Amino acid sequence: MATRRFHDDMADKPASSSQTPDVTPQNYTHDDAQYSEPRRQVSHKRTNRNAAHMPRTLAQVMGEANDMVVRGDLTEYVPLPTGFDPLDGMIGGGLRKTELILLGGAQGIGKTIATLQIARNVAMRGGQFAFYLSYEHTETHLMNRLLCLESVNPPEIDAKGGIRLKDLYDVIIAERAKSTLRGGDSGGSLQGILRENARTSMALARMNRYADRLILVKASPAVTTLRSIREMTARLCDATGGNVTVFVDYLQKVAIHPERATDEGEKVTIVVEGLKDIALALGVPVWAIVAADREGLKANRLHLFHLRGSSALDYECDIAVIMNNKYHILSKEHVAFNPYQARQYRDWVVFTIEKNRAGRAMQDMEFQLHAPFFAFDPRGQRVQQQLIDDKIIES
Repeated sequence: MATRRFHDDMADKPASSSQTPDVTPQNYTHDDAQYSEPRRQVSHKRTNRNAAHMPRTLAQVMGEANDMVVRGDLTEYVPLPTGFDPLDGMIGGGLRKTELILLGGAQGIGKTIATLQIARNVAMRGGQFAFYLSYEHTETHLMNRLLCLESVNPPEIDAKGGIRLKDLYDVIIAERAKSTLRGGDSGGSLQGILRENARTSMALARMNRYADRLILVKASPAVTTLRSIREMTARLCDATGGNVTVFVDYLQKVAIHPERATDEGEKVTIVVEGLKDIALALGVPVWAIVAADREGLKANRLHLFHLRGSSALDYECDIAVIMNNKYHILSKEHVAFNPYQARQYRDWVVFTIEKNRAGRAMQDMEFQLHAPFFAFDPRGQRVQQQLIDDKIIES
């Protein structure tokens, strides 16, 4: 399997190195020390990535593209759906290689929920891998969130059969306690508990369908640098034939070294330029969460210029999506006319495409958030109501 090749690459590191990890992506060390190349033959895609930094004639580029099509490799032309239907329709079908996509929003709006769900949707597709770096949560916490998500089975969203995080913890603790009282470990493993419990068995089965293709890393804001992200992504590209989508949660926490920044704006510039370079050089889509600044948190409606950092966020990204709670940005006419109906919109989040290099910008769509289960209904719809601050003149 592709992930086994990744593991084998990691095993090729010198045994004497203090950074030698277990051969699992979860235990990959996040130091930015140089790693020796794997001793096996480098892939054709890796060779092409190295050649991308050298001058080539248009005829050479055309020849390479022709060879790819002849081999049946159409990845440069076929977008990768996010699984969020209206969003895919507005960005040309999904994510494309070499593109940097930014997702911004206030705290608690559902940025991690949406991003992890999209990573899950990518990994659900045969032959595709999602690489999720979280500076906020452990791998185990993300796994538990995915179990809750799978319990409602998007896009069906059967909330009646859903399991909340506390319920999940209660099931595991109660079943493990029963096993201990019986005087043995039989049935006391996590997999056994989840498989045998009626409320979690289907969620586990669904998660296992992509468990080998979703790679999780608990990143560190102190040592997980752009350099280490690039190195890990390059090794995954070699192991998977380049079929990797990178998710960074979140951009402002990415460490930079040996570079030094005088302030957060300069640091964000370095990070966003580095993530864009990873997308271009390695030929992968990169999706990054971006936090809002203080002015944005106080604004009636959050916009791209409210994201924390510098104007490089706007310049470097190919697509920028901004999330707002629908209730907070509804035109006051709607709220005054029918306050009860307006309150129903508190569980809806408006995704606005504020930048789109390949299509129309300032497009609003909405998705219902099922926060207890860490899931959005990905079917969504175009926003029909009037929103505040709905007209933005782009400079």
